[in-house]
Amino acid sequence: MNDELADDTELGRSRSAHTILIVDDMPNNISVLFETLTRFNYKVLVARDGKSAIEQAGLAQPDLILLDVMMPGMDGFETCRRLKHAEATQAIPVIFMTALSETIDKVNGFNMGAVDYITKPFQLQEVLARINTHLTLRQLQRDLEKANALLEKRVAERTESLSKALAEVEQLKNQLQAENTYLRDEIKQTSNFDEIVTQSKAFGKVLRQVEQVASTHTTVLILGESGTGKELLARAVHNRSSRKNRPLVKVNCAVLPATLIESELFGHEKGAFTGAMIQKIGRFELADGGTIFLDEIGEIPIELQAKLLRVLQEGEFERVGSSKTLKVNVRVIAATNRNLEKEINEGHFREDLFYRLNVFPIQSLPLRDRKDDIPLLVRHFCTKHGPGIGRQIDDIPKDVLDALMAYNWPGNVRELENIIERSLIISSGRKLDLGDWSGQKSMLSLKTGRDAFGLLTMEDCERNHIISVLEYTRWKVSGESGAAKILDMIPTTLDSRMKKLGIQRP
Repeated sequence: MNDELADDTELGRSRSAHTILIVDDMPNNISVLFETLTRFNYKVLVARDGKSAIEQAGLAQPDLILLDVMMPGMDGFETCRRLKHAEATQAIPVIFMTALSETIDKVNGFNMGAVDYITKPFQLQEVLARINTHLTLRQLQRDLEKANALLEKRVAERTESLSKALAEVEQLKNQLQAENTYLRDEIKQTSNFDEIVTQSKAFGKVLRQVEQVASTHTTVLILGESGTGKELLARAVHNRSSRKNRPLVKVNCAVLPATLIESELFGHEKGAFTGAMIQKIGRFELADGGTIFLDEIGEIPIELQAKLLRVLQEGEFERVGSSKTLKVNVRVIAATNRNLEKEINEGHFREDLFYRLNVFPIQSLPLRDRKDDIPLLVRHFCTKHGPGIGRQIDDIPKDVLDALMAYNWPGNVRELENIIERSLIISSGRKLDLGDWSGQKSMLSLKTGRDAFGLLTMEDCERNHIISVLEYTRWKVSGESGAAKILDMIPTTLDSRMKKLGIQRP
């Protein structure tokens, strides 16, 4: 036997890191096992009863326990049961040592959680082999647990990384979808100086202002009556700037309900309010790196103006329903047909916001102050709308131009464009025909100073003009082809003016 043990000496030296707890009440058994295991470089602990075995196992955490079955007091079965029920020791493999050979006793031992049996009297070669087998299995189990833990950690890290990447992709997708939705109607437009049709020296001064400010990042406020081309000037500023390859995002503050304008400008989170089914990217976030054009800025509700001022000053805001601050780099161009200083005096507009917007004001000219552009504009609108209507105009009679030049154009260039489009529809040949244009009637009234009701006042002029547009739209007030759109008014405002002027549909 000693020769057999000697053959395993080299193998045993590799086990010096393992600790084995021997639990037996017989000193002779302990002595034999202690001497053998120590010789093979195992660290050996000894306990003489079940209670002390449980205490030592909990403190020392041995790699394996050799447990005698028949001991006074607490026997080996109960000791094993308690070891397996304690969290600190349940993973330690237990090998029973017994002189019993009854199958029922072995089954009982396995039921208590033992991994193997060694039968007395000991065959030390067998003892060493079984110990080595179960220590190897235990080490493999530990290695597997570590590998699983490392794998779970890496999976968790990768999952977190993928989740972040997916969130970024989702946010980018949402932003691109929002940008594509917004730009769908804009993409066909040629956004450059060529859109502005003019030969007027007075308007040339305005364009020089555009050239001066375009290359800067300065906030621009475009002032002027409705229909004078304020949006075209905003596009010109953007397209002459270093931001020309980034979006120009337009917001018409006059057509947005007060309850939705904050969400439209700054976006909202899912569930921020009733109906907010998905996250929405706001116009400021959409315009990051580019330009935002706030048309009819005077219509912004007073309670929202402080948040707008913060974006102008700090470049930061929060989406509705979120506490996360977002930063953007956006150039702001605003436009209005209102007298903002009057709005400030009436408490409808913040003075500090006005000064922040009014860094570089540009005054867009009404058509009556640049009438020398009318012939050029008429030809431009014939070329622009003719193909779509199926008309090619080669002849614009002098009396047509004279009538257009004599009219005062309260609706400015937008009104002129609508009149030319209407004239193209009714023109049967290649000669432009104004037809029964109410502007001509107004001209005759203005020349005589009277109409059927007596002397014309500004109120009469306004009434006649509104009626002429209503007749043109067949008394349709709202919608894309309604009178409010042509007059550049909010439908409710037009309704109020009609009531005030006593205009009723015949």
